Amino acid sequence: AWGGTCVNVGCIPKKLYSYAAHYAHGFEESAGFGWQGTAPRLDWAILKARRAQEILRLNGIYQNLLAQAGVTLLAGIAQVTGPHSAIVNGQPVTASHLLIATGGQPVVPDIPGGQWALTSDQIFDVEPFPQRLVVVGGGYIACEFASIFQGLGSKVTQLHRGDALLRGFDDDVRHFLGAEMRKTGIDLRLGTQVTSLHRDGGSLKVHIDDGQTLDADAVLFATGRTPRAAGLGLQAVGVELDAHGAVVVDDHYQTRVPSIHALGDVTARVQLTPVALGEAMALVDRLFGPAA
Repeated sequence: AWGGTCVNVGCIPKKLYSYAAHYAHGFEESAGFGWQGTAPRLDWAILKARRAQEILRLNGIYQNLLAQAGVTLLAGIAQVTGPHSAIVNGQPVTASHLLIATGGQPVVPDIPGGQWALTSDQIFDVEPFPQRLVVVGGGYIACEFASIFQGLGSKVTQLHRGDALLRGFDDDVRHFLGAEMRKTGIDLRLGTQVTSLHRDGGSLKVHIDDGQTLDADAVLFATGRTPRAAGLGLQAVGVELDAHGAVVVDDHYQTRVPSIHALGDVTARVQLTPVALGEAMALVDRLFGPAA
């Protein structure tokens, strides 16, 4: 789908769900300002449908922008066949420069029962709405979804193996965030790892390393992402991948093959949309000169 992770299963749908979750706080606070009566009930099916409708609209905008700029769009699985060539659906393509911008994908650790876990790609359409949700992870994706689903009405338990959330962020912020999330009712457990999952009738059993077992309707693993570089034929033409499967580039986003470049999540440096946009502008300026 046009627009990549951010538009389809990242920033945009998360913001829409976050807006929806905030209404619950507003309804709760409104009683103190004289509003009486029962608060509205969330219709999960309507929220999902409206989100999907908005994302489809954005897909069309991205596709139209490309078409209006004169870009030839070829939808399919591509393989790089040389320093200046690729093949898509059997159709050869040649160019002075090739840019790999295939992004990344969420991964679930290899644990018994891991097939029962959801990732951030799937959680937007989980069915039925999970009354009990276990979120595994302590990064911003895990914290966002834990907060969103708690606000929407789930009873959320968040498990993180570290001693504080948001590794790499300011320590004061990390501890403050944990305290604030607990105030919302999230059962945040630090220094905790999941050892296995198994399905028991209509619920999931989540086994953790302290010997406890949690009951859940759904389990979300937000424990990392991996570059989507496998199967593109890159190594066969001399492009280097690191131990984690990321495309290795220099400070100018150039691979070991001078005509092949890569940027964004497929290089696994800073996996954020604004970073990828900035990298793209820097590369365009270097290859073709700054825009007038």
